[in-house]
Amino acid sequence: MTHTALNAGAYLHHIELQSSNPERLAHFYGSAMQMDVAHEGDLYVCRGPGRRVLISKGEDKKLGLGAFACRDAESLAALRARADKEGLKPQDAASILMDQAFAVHDPDGNRILFGLGKQDPVTSKGIKGPIQHLTLATHDPDAIEAFYAGKLGFAVSDRVRKPTGEVATCFMRSNHEHHTLACFRSDRKGVDHHSYEAGEWNVIRDWCDHYATQDIQLMWGPGRHGPGNNLFIFIVDPDGNWIEVSAELEVVHDRPVKEWPHAERTLNLWGKGILRS
Repeated sequence: MTHTALNAGAYLHHIELQSSNPERLAHFYGSAMQMDVAHEGDLYVCRGPGRRVLISKGEDKKLGLGAFACRDAESLAALRARADKEGLKPQDAASILMDQAFAVHDPDGNRILFGLGKQDPVTSKGIKGPIQHLTLATHDPDAIEAFYAGKLGFAVSDRVRKPTGEVATCFMRSNHEHHTLACFRSDRKGVDHHSYEAGEWNVIRDWCDHYATQDIQLMWGPGRHGPGNNLFIFIVDPDGNWIEVSAELEVVHDRPVKEWPHAERTLNLWGKGILRS
């Protein structure tokens, strides 16, 4: 199989979170994640160095959209042609952060955009932490994998399986990073968490010190995941969305899919794991 999205070097460009109190959530991201906040039409637009989050009025912990940027127009056109061939009915999508964007909907109804990233007008500086991956909560990880890997050409890096053999988690990549998209089996549909890449351990320390100044407590970590081998910390925003700051995520060029047991040690090689199901 030719992995079109992987060849396109697609990366997570931004997400849109729904919120019952968009103003409160936007100002949390402004302070907690060191972003500039602007109110543009019906959206709050939060921008920082390499990180962008849109916030709209809606139901807490629901995904408005996930948006991936391709490296060039040729790669984007090839991906759209593939989506059309697979019967995904790609539609032109207006976007304030991307050019030439098109949208598809995954089996859970999540709206996913692909396009070319516009240059950010960000002038403020902040701790390193570009937005890096989106993880979905779903009733059916197999359907999510079949959509993103089977139809859009993402590559599967790792799976976590329960003793029964059913998939609990699937990690997928659209470039050489271990995962840009993942899904956890859950009793709900929506966002499990989204993540920012600190790059190295000392930068996670810097984020922790920053959170201390904001009186934001870590809800999980520091730890190290099994799949991806990355270091991590987690905090929670006012709506209950989990935010991860990660470092040293595995780079994958070509290897077989790894299979992991559904166990605490898989989720955290150092200590306590939070099992979703």
